[in-house]
Amino acid sequence: MGRIEIIEGDITKEKVDVIVNAANSALLGGGGVDGAIHRAAGPGLLAECQDLRASTLADGLPPGDAIATRAHDLKKVRWIIHTVGPNRHVGQTDPETLRRCFTNSMNLARSLRSRSIAFPAIGAGAFGWEMAEVARIALEEAHKQQRSGFDKIRFVVTDSATKDVWGQVWATLPP
Repeated sequence: MGRIEIIEGDITKEKVDVIVNAANSALLGGGGVDGAIHRAAGPGLLAECQDLRASTLADGLPPGDAIATRAHDLKKVRWIIHTVGPNRHVGQTDPETLRRCFTNSMNLARSLRSRSIAFPAIGAGAFGWEMAEVARIALEEAHKQQRSGFDKIRFVVTDSATKDVWGQVWATLPP
C-alpha cells in the first residue's frame, strides 16, 4: 500500500516519477506553481506544450482533464502531468471537476508506469477554491488510489499554515 504524505516544499525539487502541474488551459505557463514548473523545466517544456496546442489541444486543456509531457530540465522527475483546475472566479464551481483533476492525473501516472507522484494544491490560490475543500477532495482521491500501484502519493504545499490545514483535513478522514 502506498504512503500518502503532506510536506512543505517546492514541487520542482521533488524526486518522484511524476509531478503534477496546476496548469491553465493554455498550457503555456503562468503564475504560481505553473510558472515555477515552466521555469524549472526550461524552454523544452514550453516548446512541447506549444506543439500540443498546435495539434491535439487546439482549444486548450479542459478543466479536470490531464495530459503528460516530458520533464525536460527537471532531472529528478520523469514526467510532468498537467491538469487544469476549475476556476471558481468564472463560475466553475463543480467539485467533481476538481476531483477529476486528481483522479485523471493518478490514472495517467499509472498508465506511464509511475510509482510516485507529487501534487500541488490544485484549484487553490488563483482559482479560488478553499484550501480545506481542495485538501479534502485530494486526500479522498489519494486514499482511494493508494492501493493501486503507487509507492508514494505526496502533496507539496508552500507554507506551514497550508500544511496545517491539510493535516487537519487528513485527521478527519476515515482510515
